[in-house]
Amino acid sequence: MPRLPYSDAENALPGTLEAKSGVEIDDVAGQISKSEYEYAVVVEGEERTTWFVWLLVCCCTISGLLFGYDTGVISGALVNIRGDLGPFELSNEQKEFITSATMLGALLGGLAAAMSDWTGRRPVLGIADVIFVAGAIGQAVSHTVWSMIGCRFLTGVGIGLASCIAPLYIQELSPTLLRGRMVVLNVSMITLGQVVAYGIDAGFANVRSGWRWMVGLGSVPATLQLVLLVYLPESPRVLVRRGNIDAAEKVLSRIYAFASRDQVNLKLKVLHASVKESIVSTSDSTTFCRRFRSMFSNPINRRALVIGCGMQAFQQLCGFNTLMYYSASVFQEIGLNQPTAVGLIISGTNFLFTLFALKYIDIVGRRRIMVFSALGMVFGLTLASIAFHYMTIRTSGNLVAGASYPQGWAIIVLLSMIIFVASYAIGLGNVPWQQGELFSFDVRGIGASLSTATNWAANLLIGSTYLSLMSTITPSGAFGFYAGLCLLGWLFCVLCFPDVSGLSLEEIQRVFKAGYGIKESDKLRRVKREIRERRKAELSR
Repeated sequence: MPRLPYSDAENALPGTLEAKSGVEIDDVAGQISKSEYEYAVVVEGEERTTWFVWLLVCCCTISGLLFGYDTGVISGALVNIRGDLGPFELSNEQKEFITSATMLGALLGGLAAAMSDWTGRRPVLGIADVIFVAGAIGQAVSHTVWSMIGCRFLTGVGIGLASCIAPLYIQELSPTLLRGRMVVLNVSMITLGQVVAYGIDAGFANVRSGWRWMVGLGSVPATLQLVLLVYLPESPRVLVRRGNIDAAEKVLSRIYAFASRDQVNLKLKVLHASVKESIVSTSDSTTFCRRFRSMFSNPINRRALVIGCGMQAFQQLCGFNTLMYYSASVFQEIGLNQPTAVGLIISGTNFLFTLFALKYIDIVGRRRIMVFSALGMVFGLTLASIAFHYMTIRTSGNLVAGASYPQGWAIIVLLSMIIFVASYAIGLGNVPWQQGELFSFDVRGIGASLSTATNWAANLLIGSTYLSLMSTITPSGAFGFYAGLCLLGWLFCVLCFPDVSGLSLEEIQRVFKAGYGIKESDKLRRVKREIRERRKAELSR
């Protein structure tokens, strides 16, 4: 495809965005002309991934693998522990403590991830790996319930750090038009980690103290990522903020390997102007406390935070991770043979449908995927509630160990879970992790940190109450309750969630200037699409 010399950028495309659409386009920091902005949009249309981008993203996605592995492995480990930690059998309360300790650690780790605004993204990933290795090995050698809880907490801190920083780091290293699917690649590694975990659970299910191998093997990928981090670059936005322009240009030139030097310089110019604008706009907010307060006092930041935290809360309050934590136990109670293998079916469904999102998230758009997939989740949970009701009529609505249940209803429970998980994987499993794109550069680490902390706080709430909820209001009531929460989450998406697919990180803040920006984002995305199409038409003449 012919490329425009940088010197011709002023005459590249006649007209401006404002003239065509009424969308107000601010000159970033007063340094980028509107025609240069249009030219930057054209360059975005020529973005292609390179081996360097894939290498960066694949190294980062090991964090997702660790996240998913730990989420999935504990389900089989809890069934396999038996008397190795002291008690002959773990009580429901002890199981909840063991799983909840990870969530509490992840909550604190998610909050601590805000340090990446000062340290950079890469060092935080390294710290997360070191903590995860220590926690995994500690779990493998635990001999008491409380030592297991302590090591689960330590592992959770590492997971919290990585779950926040990995998507953010990937977003800042990815081309605009491919940013969504690159983050989904990290999510697909989470689901792959769950599949691997269930496979390892099944492999060690009949091995004496096999649970120690289950939890200890998590240290292997964490060690691998720690080694690979030596070769990863820092985010170009962080490098620009530090004043290291040459290093930022070198990273951008490797990310945009098919772009000309002038095009890379234009990208760098836009990025530099945006970072400079962030620094100027927060010149009186240099302390952490002032930046933190700006998340609530600045309307743009506040709206972005509401969406980021709201989507993360929705992801956990739907009850999905409780299925991952306790699925083997539940399937065992309802009489399905090989409950760990059935859990593998669930995690496999999650992985396969995440690949669907990987293909279409940037094509269909975040909002449309969420609106349709959330309804599928409501249907799956409602069907599960009905199935549990009729299946447990003879046991007063409760699951009783050793009781015999109709296999027909048990199969319907499994089918409903597959529908729920498939719908979750297409939308809610990955879209909330796009959270970093919502925030301006000066508060991106803080915003992503608070959103991630919301995820783990909701995860802690759901995970620590799931077994008690199942016992108190019956399985039918519990899944009906989750269905109601999913319906509320769907309404939140319809009313507040804009689609920022195809918008650069520097453009997204315009969406929140006068509200939650559902119409504004659609208008801006349409205008950018028209610019690219007009450019293609000109080149085809």
